[in-house]
Amino acid sequence: MKYTVSLEIALPRERVAQLLADPRQLPKWLRGLVVHEPLDGAHGQLGTRSRVVLKMGEQEFEAVETITRREPVDLHGIPPEAVVHFEREIAGEGMWSAARERLTETGSGTTLWESENEYRFSGVMMRLVGLLMPGSFRKQSLQHMRDFKEFAEHGTDVRES
Repeated sequence: MKYTVSLEIALPRERVAQLLADPRQLPKWLRGLVVHEPLDGAHGQLGTRSRVVLKMGEQEFEAVETITRREPVDLHGIPPEAVVHFEREIAGEGMWSAARERLTETGSGTTLWESENEYRFSGVMMRLVGLLMPGSFRKQSLQHMRDFKEFAEHGTDVRES
């Protein structure tokens, strides 16, 4: 299953990239985050593997995230014409996914965030979930993006809602 979602954020691209890359900010906008800890490497850097635990309702999902692309590496002084790329793969029980994030300047102080997502399922239960509820994955991706937008633009913390 593949889909792409996008939204605009009323902040400069460099600031958006820095907030997305800052591990201290994750709990403020990534709804349901229980744990995000590097197993090896430095948070958010190419090749780093991290243990991720998310709680959705009463269920917890645990997976390993691997950073497969981060360009540019230095998120300060990004040239105006450059596109920022964050890419990762997540593997958990019965599921593999890849997320390819692109940040582009769209005007003075505005950033377009495009998120291309791909999911593959194994096992009967996860295949059924993917078949019967494909829209829920897109909806969850958009929710995370909207939560980040509210955090970045207004300081809204999902833990307080």
